[in-house]
Amino acid sequence: MFEFATATRIMFGRGSVTQALPAITQFGVRALVVQGFAEQYAQPILDSFKAEGISLTVYRVRGEPTIQSVQQAIESARQHQAEMVIALGGGSAIDTAKAVAAMLANPGELLDYLEVVGKGQTLRNPSLPCITIPTTSGTGSEVTRNAVLEVPEKSVKVSLRSAYMLPSLAVVDPELTLSLPPKSTASSGLDALTQVIEPFVSSKANPLVSALCREGIQRAGRSLRRAVFDGGDYPAREDMAIASLIGGLALANAGLGAVHGFAAPLGGMFHAPHGAICGRLLPAVMQVNFDALQEREPGHPALLRYQEIAILLTGDTAAQPQDAIEWVNETCSLLDVPGLSTYGIAATDFPAIVEKARQASSMKANPILLSDADLTRVLLMSL
Repeated sequence: MFEFATATRIMFGRGSVTQALPAITQFGVRALVVQGFAEQYAQPILDSFKAEGISLTVYRVRGEPTIQSVQQAIESARQHQAEMVIALGGGSAIDTAKAVAAMLANPGELLDYLEVVGKGQTLRNPSLPCITIPTTSGTGSEVTRNAVLEVPEKSVKVSLRSAYMLPSLAVVDPELTLSLPPKSTASSGLDALTQVIEPFVSSKANPLVSALCREGIQRAGRSLRRAVFDGGDYPAREDMAIASLIGGLALANAGLGAVHGFAAPLGGMFHAPHGAICGRLLPAVMQVNFDALQEREPGHPALLRYQEIAILLTGDTAAQPQDAIEWVNETCSLLDVPGLSTYGIAATDFPAIVEKARQASSMKANPILLSDADLTRVLLMSL
């Protein structure tokens, strides 16, 4: 048995923001817009909302969402009597919007519902309508059922998570990513790549997720580098937008793995950029997973999945798992992705990182249970 759930409606394609306006107005006439998109690009979209009769109040995201910043956005929405929440930006804007929409419809405080650092209670009521409009191709947050929040005082990132948090409408317009600088394109693209690979080998993988991931891996393989080196390459931008969307669909229904198991504590402890961390960890996790599977579970189906990944990434039907690992390593080199030591991470930090990573929900879907020695090896390879 498996389940597949996603946003109520997805609209994809060039100009889809304009096409979506009638659908957005069905949710009400008063909206909080959580904006993470540069002002000069966001304003025409905001003007189009106003032209449709939607009364807006804008909350601008400054960095990654925290309990405090989300609470500020909630207060802004309440003062405006918002009937819906619209996210216009990258993962931080979208996660903020989803958390706000959830809390506007549920009693209590954020900490009542947060996992790990909070009480982990279940949301009782469906979120306010939440419309997600991503302007990066990376997190896939536009179709996931959680919001990742940083808790600085605990040096960790945790999730507010519920099926009630699936957006009402996801509008994915690749044209909105054309202005994304190379560094951000690389970071978000590596996150997207990770999020189509990890669910594909996940212990919770299912046929629908696997079919989607095959498409996403192939598109990322042919277009990630192109999108970074030529931001105006629309077909490459479209491929990455699809890969990112697929990653969100996949992780919401099959989980992730050790890369994201590490990414949560590393991001919280060292304030390192999520996508760059994922890119640096990915080849090491692939190598350690493959070695552990060969040694301890030689008949595991994920071993064949790694071979499929190699073929999809390289386009070579004779490619082997090691070729996939080499492709990711080469991509990180070409895109100047730094090692973890760049962010102040040292071998003396490994025990604390490993301990926190074990508690991360993403670690539970890794294809094989990794030992502390395995996890330490990942970190060492990624320095």
